[in-house]
Amino acid sequence: MRIDNPKIAAALPELGVELRSGSALSDLTSLGIGGTTDLLRIKKHEGIPDLLNLLDANGVPHRFLGGGSNLLVGDGELPWVVLQLAKPEPEVVIDGTFAQVDAAADLGRTVTFCAKNDLGGMEGLIGVPGTVGGALRMNAGAYGMQIGSYVREVKLYRAAGRKIEILRGDQISFEYRHTSFAPDDMMLAVKLELPSKPFKEILAGIRICNEKRRSSQPLGQKSAGCIFKNPPGASAGRMIDELGLKGLNVGDARISDRHANFFVNAGSASAKDMLTLIADVRERVHKAFDVELEHEVVVWNA
Repeated sequence: MRIDNPKIAAALPELGVELRSGSALSDLTSLGIGGTTDLLRIKKHEGIPDLLNLLDANGVPHRFLGGGSNLLVGDGELPWVVLQLAKPEPEVVIDGTFAQVDAAADLGRTVTFCAKNDLGGMEGLIGVPGTVGGALRMNAGAYGMQIGSYVREVKLYRAAGRKIEILRGDQISFEYRHTSFAPDDMMLAVKLELPSKPFKEILAGIRICNEKRRSSQPLGQKSAGCIFKNPPGASAGRMIDELGLKGLNVGDARISDRHANFFVNAGSASAKDMLTLIADVRERVHKAFDVELEHEVVVWNA
């Protein structure tokens, strides 16, 4: 979609918004898949309510994009514009055992920055791609921890009330790969309370997690992380592996040879290729195990 209304374009700079016309979302997602639309880069949180009012008043549909690491976007010209937070400086501010983090901050860099200030607890997230905001929305976790355990406040734009709010951690439900945030809420910042731990001890934990990832995940390939959530008491990857589906492909969409719950873009896969492969695997797992796999990857169909 293109913003061709000159009044909208003229109003954007005053709202702290940069317009990037004709952006390819394949360049902004870890899967390297996605069509084309206008991108609005938001440089100040305070302008978001007015920006959304402006877009809604002029009938411009929109979606919020984080780091694009857990996302499968449709092909072709997309029917909505994309809003994305610009990274501020600094991304993280430490105050004792609290870390105030912008939602646009890179998750891995945030974990490392906190570690250098002797704040641990998030070692398992060091290799998880994407932004802190995306980790919040999905309650990202690995190796026995999840980010929701450390959340004390979240600043967000709530589309339902058309205003910026601050929620306490106990006002938010954090479950396995799920939170109580509405789909059109936009994460802006979070306050984390982290346990004090010597940097050397944190670094040792980070190295262990990194080694586990290198040995089990296709880190050098384009992927969106795990495609399916693990069913209660089971492993989606193990079921797919037991069916002998590693290496199965539709075009350049391919099940990783290293981890059966990672589907990779082995070249120039389309969203159609990837969705066809996902549907095929869901059907095979259901037939073999009587289990309906749920998407962990977020799908934006055009």
